[in-house]
Amino acid sequence: MSATGLDVFDKTLQTTHTWLKEIMEELGSDRQVSWHVLGAVLRTVRDRIPVELGAHLSAELPLLVRGLYYDQWRPAAPPERYRSLDEFLDILSFDLNSTRPVDPQDAARGLQCPVATHPRGTG
Repeated sequence: MSATGLDVFDKTLQTTHTWLKEIMEELGSDRQVSWHVLGAVLRTVRDRIPVELGAHLSAELPLLVRGLYYDQWRPAAPPERYRSLDEFLDILSFDLNSTRPVDPQDAARGLQCPVATHPRGTG
């Protein structure tokens, strides 16, 4: 039986919980921090890539995570020009400041885990 009454919601909740669990294991964080890390990394990547590529990326995300991805989005803004890993991590660090301390490099590395192991996380 469906927990929410809609299979699409059940699937996105299940996939999102799986992703958060993997991030929690990778970072040694709790679910709340992992959710924040997921959003911060996705938004930092989103703001660096062209809109068309960002739309393709979002189509691969679970429905719930897709909302997190588009949070604070300004589609008319040109893509950011991070020219180095340090610049990327500086931007990511700024977004991570509103949660418990998380090393931005660990956050970016920790996010590779669920995205790499779930090639099509829609739902």
